[in-house]
Amino acid sequence: MRLPVEKLLPLAVATLVAGCGGTSDRPQIIAQPATSGPGADYPVVVGEPFVVDGVTFTPVDRMNYDAVGYAAVGPDGGASVTAAHRTLPLPSYIEVTALDTGKTILVRVERRGPMRGSSLVELSPGAAAQLGVVGQTKAPVRVRRMNPIEPDRAALRMGQPAAARMDTPKSLLAVLMRKLDGQEGIVRPAPDAQATPAPTVASLPPKVEQPPKANSKAPAIVAKPQAAPKAALPAVKAPAAVTNGKFFVQVGAFSSKANATSSASKVGGSASVAGKLWHVRTGPYATRIDADAALAKVRRAGYSDARIQRAD
Repeated sequence: MRLPVEKLLPLAVATLVAGCGGTSDRPQIIAQPATSGPGADYPVVVGEPFVVDGVTFTPVDRMNYDAVGYAAVGPDGGASVTAAHRTLPLPSYIEVTALDTGKTILVRVERRGPMRGSSLVELSPGAAAQLGVVGQTKAPVRVRRMNPIEPDRAALRMGQPAAARMDTPKSLLAVLMRKLDGQEGIVRPAPDAQATPAPTVASLPPKVEQPPKANSKAPAIVAKPQAAPKAALPAVKAPAAVTNGKFFVQVGAFSSKANATSSASKVGGSASVAGKLWHVRTGPYATRIDADAALAKVRRAGYSDARIQRAD
């Protein structure tokens, strides 16, 4: 007896699902629909722990993620500006900075990976082209999780690059490169700087005191060699604010006056109320270069969403 079509269709679907069973070592790739609405960013998937080259990675929804490492370029994603990461939620958004050039772009994390090697992140060909690292097998990068505005999110969801972001200053790149080198046990001089070896104890002349006079009863002083001075990492200093500057660093907005005041004291800024929110900012600064240096200092203090604003 032949079954009607409406009864055969559920059977076929059940057979297809059964045939797709089984397990895989690679975590599931979460494909989000490309739409113009913010609903495409939800639900956010964290996922279960998985193993790559004998190392277990546990995904976690961490908002203040900030790390340096190397970027690989993978085949997935095509011309879209996307990336694969081992622990960040899917989807999420990151700022990727090329430590060689300071070029910074916004990228959407859509996949788990890299699934081999020690790279921190795997960029799509489109993201690698925008960052300027095409052809590099190990590009040194900084990766920071961001909470971008909806127009930037929408552009990335549709496969287009987000609005251009400000390049990272050279002074901050030097600090980040030292941090990366420290992870590998390598000491590298800062970019555009001459490497000067620290003096050793043997190379420093001993400090010799003048002997006491013949009629003096002062005890003899034994000369002791001085210890070599410790080398200090260069600090990124923000310039002092001026009264007639046109640039400010917007640190953040707070619903609590106490939180705003505390944040202002940490970054050397000021808090002012506007409507129901307290706004914290530093400045004003005379030039954009001064504001860039101040922004680097504020972000190092933990305010990763800080931005530069120009006075009208």
